[in-house]
Amino acid sequence: MAVVHEPATEPTAGPSSGRKPLTRRQLENRAGLAYLSPTLVVVLVVVVLPIIWTVVLAFQRIRLVNLRRAGLFDNFTLANLELVLTSPGFWSSLWTTLIYTVGATFLSIFFGLIAALALRGRFRGRTLVRASVLLPYVAPVVAMTFVWNILLSPQFGLVNDWGARFFGWDRPLAFLSQREYTMSLFGWQVDVPLALLTVIAFEGWRYFPFAFLFLLARLQAVPADLEEAARVDGAAPTQIFRHILLPQLGAVIALLTVLRFIMTFNKFDDVYLLTGGGAGTEVVSVRVYEFLTARFDIGAASAQALVLAAGLVVLLIIYLRFMAPRVEGNED
Repeated sequence: MAVVHEPATEPTAGPSSGRKPLTRRQLENRAGLAYLSPTLVVVLVVVVLPIIWTVVLAFQRIRLVNLRRAGLFDNFTLANLELVLTSPGFWSSLWTTLIYTVGATFLSIFFGLIAALALRGRFRGRTLVRASVLLPYVAPVVAMTFVWNILLSPQFGLVNDWGARFFGWDRPLAFLSQREYTMSLFGWQVDVPLALLTVIAFEGWRYFPFAFLFLLARLQAVPADLEEAARVDGAAPTQIFRHILLPQLGAVIALLTVLRFIMTFNKFDDVYLLTGGGAGTEVVSVRVYEFLTARFDIGAASAQALVLAAGLVVLLIIYLRFMAPRVEGNED
């Protein structure tokens, strides 16, 4: 019996046998997602997951001794928030944080504006001077706080030595450990928060180069014809600054205010290295550290950090609602 072998036929690709070919835009979108995926993974692991973990811990009574036995999604409670909000010193530390943040933000932008105005012109050695202005910002914070501790030391500090020699101080001042200093002002005895003002001054000095860079870049973009025309019309330098330069700097100053406020509100290392949070300088971030290291209360520390973040979110919403549209309108 003869077996007839028929030649195998390959399936032909018809219009309905496969998917439609991808367009150029779809291919570009897929390539973009592939390039962004490592960054997304890093952000997810480094930023998103720790935030979620902190929120979960904030609503659980977890201490260091029972951390390993604690579950992930059980025993939720508001006891941590109640403990944080009713603990002694919370409201005073919040008030201290606001004073510290507002004062340091104002000083950093004010000093940065003065430096930008002074160094915007051309002069010999301008590059070297501008680079030296950045030293407080780029130097390690440990080194800067150590220098300030030495300069302000009541035993051998240069500031107290000059104060006794040139200003007639009768006794040295403990700038970083004295809570208040009584001074006479127009016949009134005023208690000045010495340590807090010192920390504010350090923050303003250390971070004014940050504002200096932003403001200098904006000043360099101001057309020189505007200032030349104002000088020809007889305008004084103060009038030029008020009517020409300041309106040009409004959007940058608003942005700097928000950025420096958020950065300073979260600041921990500067305050802790200078005073350890003592002498009336206990800010909210220092309380988070104390809850974690002194009390070993992980849940309360997370709740305190959550309260701190909630305050920043409220401030950010206020900025986006009222200030951001005005800034965009000025830029247009």
